[in-house]
Amino acid sequence: MKLKVVGKNVYDYIRYDLKEIAFPSSLPDPPHIKKRRKITWHERYLVLKEASRLYAASWVRDIGPDLRPNDYKKDEETEDKPKGARNATNEKEPSVLEDLAVAARGGMETLRPALQKVYMTRASAYKDALKSFIEGYQEGVQQVMEKMEDKKIEQKADLPRKST
Repeated sequence: MKLKVVGKNVYDYIRYDLKEIAFPSSLPDPPHIKKRRKITWHERYLVLKEASRLYAASWVRDIGPDLRPNDYKKDEETEDKPKGARNATNEKEPSVLEDLAVAARGGMETLRPALQKVYMTRASAYKDALKSFIEGYQEGVQQVMEKMEDKKIEQKADLPRKST
């Protein structure tokens, strides 16, 4: 009888506890989350195929329609319209992050000037912010000093009246 209980306890330990120790499960999902279905092997293959295509296309220096097809569709639509219909907002410059990504692919000789540009713009922004802060601080100190001088003048004007 005891052997049966010991065997069941060992079996339960191996089946549940040891599995949880070796491969801990994550916290359960909140009740409002709906579980998604598992993807099939064919869908996994398609995802892997698309991911590898995008990865291979990312090694090219010129980022073209392979990586950002939606952006190029917008550009093609604006080319069909006359130049007067285009807005300045549609024609935007690449962001700093995109510049750094392109420069990083080019190697150290292209990355160094891009990083210098980023550091110089940050330094100038910091310098301008510090300058405006100092100006504002000086204006605040000047206003406080003027108020203190006005109070002193009022006190001096009030003193002779009180003493007589």
